[in-house]
Amino acid sequence: MMEPSIYDVAVIGYGPTGATAANLLGQLGLKVVVIERDPDIYGRARAISTDEEVMRIWQSVGLAERLQQDMLPDRPISFVDADGRSFINLTIESHGTGHPPQQFLYQPAVDKVLREGVDRFPNVEVLLQHECLRVAPKGDAVELMLADLRADTFKRVQASYVIAAEGGSSPTRGQLGVGYSGRTYAERWIVIDTKVKRQWDAHDRLRFHCNPVRPTVDCPTPLGHHRWEFPARAGEDDQKLVQHEEIWKVLNAQGITEDNVEILRAVVYCHHVRVADRWRVGRVFLAGDAAHAMPPWIGQGMSAGVRDAANLCWKLATVLRGQAPDSLLDSYQAERKPHVTEVTRRAVFVGRIITEHHKIIAALRNGAGRVLTRLPAVMTQLQKFMWVPQARYEDGFLATGHRAAGWQIPQPWVVDTKDAAVRLDDALGDGWALLYTGHAPSGSRAWTELGVPAIRVIGPQDGADPAVIRDRDGTLLRWLQSKDAPAVVLRPDGFVYAAAQSGQPLPPPPAGFSGNTVTASSKVGASA
Repeated sequence: MMEPSIYDVAVIGYGPTGATAANLLGQLGLKVVVIERDPDIYGRARAISTDEEVMRIWQSVGLAERLQQDMLPDRPISFVDADGRSFINLTIESHGTGHPPQQFLYQPAVDKVLREGVDRFPNVEVLLQHECLRVAPKGDAVELMLADLRADTFKRVQASYVIAAEGGSSPTRGQLGVGYSGRTYAERWIVIDTKVKRQWDAHDRLRFHCNPVRPTVDCPTPLGHHRWEFPARAGEDDQKLVQHEEIWKVLNAQGITEDNVEILRAVVYCHHVRVADRWRVGRVFLAGDAAHAMPPWIGQGMSAGVRDAANLCWKLATVLRGQAPDSLLDSYQAERKPHVTEVTRRAVFVGRIITEHHKIIAALRNGAGRVLTRLPAVMTQLQKFMWVPQARYEDGFLATGHRAAGWQIPQPWVVDTKDAAVRLDDALGDGWALLYTGHAPSGSRAWTELGVPAIRVIGPQDGADPAVIRDRDGTLLRWLQSKDAPAVVLRPDGFVYAAAQSGQPLPPPPAGFSGNTVTASSKVGASA
């Protein structure tokens, strides 16, 4: 074998998590190799929804608008009883990130756009039909042994760091000896993907049919697709259930006929609730399903992996550029695992509502739901408890001492220094930033000397000033006021690293931090 090629980061797996990581790392100018066993995009639609925070991540790599073209935003959600009558209706409220709070998607279309995004970066090499057989430490790097499945040959590559995002059965996790604790539910579910031929009533909403006899998920997906999911009963044959004759029995019971849809495929799967014991082993990091698996009830499996990539990639770039010590990377699991755990808990809770088999308990559930639905304030609180929590880190790479630290800042539309109306993140770029209202806080000089821009935020009523950002409707200013934080330091991922009250100094830069991330003009190919 030839001498190994050397990269900054190797990404194993080219699903949404790996492709998002490749886009983020490529945009940051790192030399990256992506290793994927399959020859093309996986054709079956697995993930069916995402949320506003993930769209914000994809915005950061310039793909949100293109992805939005193939998504269904803001569709209502209904929990219905055995007779098809709703007892809970939800419309997911926004957390203020500048994107629709709930999106239905067709995963093959998402994968295609993400991979086209990677093609923009000459510093990212993609090796399809390559299988990673082994990862092993080698000095200040990791050596990967690859099998080229097309040529039936072997090759070695080296990378400073590795992101293993090759799914729940992750061979890398197994090689590293990392446990994957939790449980797999014994109940098998049948997933039916269809092509819509003629629409029907309620075709455009997510419906959880909470029938104790046969609970069913009925979900719209874009580009003319629709999905159903239902559990196999005890004693039923999985292989029989995926035959068209049996599928039509379930669909016909909901009034769906061959005039409405064409069955594309049906598969059997089980739900998992599992978390890897360690997400970092030396220079190798687990991400996405390789690090955690959750049931599908609130559509967060894929989204959790994308969040992993967003948390990890800027930190890898910062360390590789010598702007922070390697210990920064220890904050990855500390920050992401609590959020994953909470999202999983909520998904399990929603699943219990949907799949309750006891008829008396189900009747009580239905009645309580109808009462709560008539109380908007209560329903708002119920949604906050059931659905995706707001983005916040309570521990990790944060300056302690202020309650704003760890929150992701909202993203309103602002007028930037060039007098253009843009989303906040587009105005700030992808580096660190210091935002303040009023006068620059004491302690800001320590940040600006390291290349962190200090930017004043003004309101819609203030006079024109080309050196500031104008908050067009006051959303950002109200948020800063609610946190008692007239000055905040933002990390490259939009989370507040540090904040200060009025008259108080900003905390100093973290130990070992030696400068801002690279600017957009110097990213691509910087380390090639």
